[in-house]
Amino acid sequence: MSTTFDRGAPAPGKTDSGRRGSHAVRWWVLVVLGVAQLMVTLDATVVNIALPAAQHDLGFSDGSRQWVITGYALAFGSLLLLGGRLGDLFGRRTTFVTGLIGFAGASVLGGAAGSFEILVTARVAQGLFAALLAPAALSLLSVTFTHPSERAKAFGIFSALAGAGGAIGLLLGGMLTEWASWRWVMYVNVVFAAVALVGAVLLLAKPAVTERPKLDIPGTIVVSAALFAIVYGFAHVESTSWTDPVTLGSMVVGVVLLAVFVWLESRVAHPLLPLRIVLDRTRGGSFLAVFVIGMGMFSIFLFLTYYLEASIGYSPIKTGLTFLPMVAGIVAASTTVPALLLPRVGPKVVVSASFLVAASGMALLTRLDLDSGYVAHIMPGMILLGLGLGGVMTTAFQGATAGIHHEDSGVASALINTGQQVGGSISTALLTTVASSAATDYLSSRKPDALTVAQAGVEGYTATLTWGAGFFVVGAVLAAFLIPNAPLAPSEGEPVIAH
Repeated sequence: MSTTFDRGAPAPGKTDSGRRGSHAVRWWVLVVLGVAQLMVTLDATVVNIALPAAQHDLGFSDGSRQWVITGYALAFGSLLLLGGRLGDLFGRRTTFVTGLIGFAGASVLGGAAGSFEILVTARVAQGLFAALLAPAALSLLSVTFTHPSERAKAFGIFSALAGAGGAIGLLLGGMLTEWASWRWVMYVNVVFAAVALVGAVLLLAKPAVTERPKLDIPGTIVVSAALFAIVYGFAHVESTSWTDPVTLGSMVVGVVLLAVFVWLESRVAHPLLPLRIVLDRTRGGSFLAVFVIGMGMFSIFLFLTYYLEASIGYSPIKTGLTFLPMVAGIVAASTTVPALLLPRVGPKVVVSASFLVAASGMALLTRLDLDSGYVAHIMPGMILLGLGLGGVMTTAFQGATAGIHHEDSGVASALINTGQQVGGSISTALLTTVASSAATDYLSSRKPDALTVAQAGVEGYTATLTWGAGFFVVGAVLAAFLIPNAPLAPSEGEPVIAH
């Protein structure tokens, strides 16, 4: 793979002049971006633990409960590409700061909510500002760390935070709900946002505006509507069925609009998503890897949490602690793979092998039962999952932004988050059906006493983990065919105003 940039990038020597300040300052910038990424990632799971307590306090129905999760997913998933391009248009620093302030404000509104409607409004607002914040953080990382050795280390640390955030959210959610109040799972975001905001104002250099990309209005409207329809369709499955007219209609409309979007992007002068970003094999394969991670990780966090709490009676805090070995595995792999393995064996081998390691960990967890022990039956699978996911994420995040011109880094970063979000929406709907069908099949030929019903639940959860292992195997095959085993090109540094 060539290390030249896609759009008239400056020579490597000139790129270095656009890097942000001293070596030490760049690593403090990573801390700021990492805190923001951790806040957005853990918010996807921290609310799940607190949801029953919020439902009891505000008095909304089981049927309404899903909208606390779906409202966030709809706003976040459908607006990510727009948020990424706004970062390219108005400056990543400005977008990042705006996202932090807005996310903190929405969190305060959610924590103070006195009704279900206010809580859902706050979650939608969180999703909207997260769609600004998440791609801005990743694109700032991409344009700040352009030297290959620093870039590998920075992406490893960032990927570790992104992967561990979901598990940390489960633990933090359990602790705050059990020891304080469900409202603190919202208020705690203000602490993260305040730390990141102070760091952003002090450390992020102001970009030197050279050429502002134009906003593709038709493409923006079409792709936002398409992603909204797809995420809504899969979310609707959970409360209805796959044959429900609204479900089917939303999915069909979403797919058609995506096709229209691709057609538009191939013809407009200033596309929202230049097709060259995804047609490159390294980037295209990396985006698919991120999509598969999104599908698999939701089965880990959602259904394994159900198993731990509903089947073997773990408390919310104990459930969160259960995921710590996976967090350790993600951190270990994310921080060692870029320096030790990636330069020696190449991205194709790293991503494919890491997917297989994650699949083996998931396969171990499919053997769980009502009397499974933690050390013997749960922890080994968790460790393998963490090692595999960490290896995939740190490589795929680098690959998805490899060789990107700084004016496209925002939308490329947004596509990474979009892949994870849409993958998660699809797998949540699909695996909910899988779990229900497996439990029903188990009960159909047995007497429905308490033990049988409990075992039926386990059968449903382990069925979803089997599918999750299958997702990872498919990811390994796709990576082996699509990703070239060549060094990952750096992205272009962003020109900044000298102090």
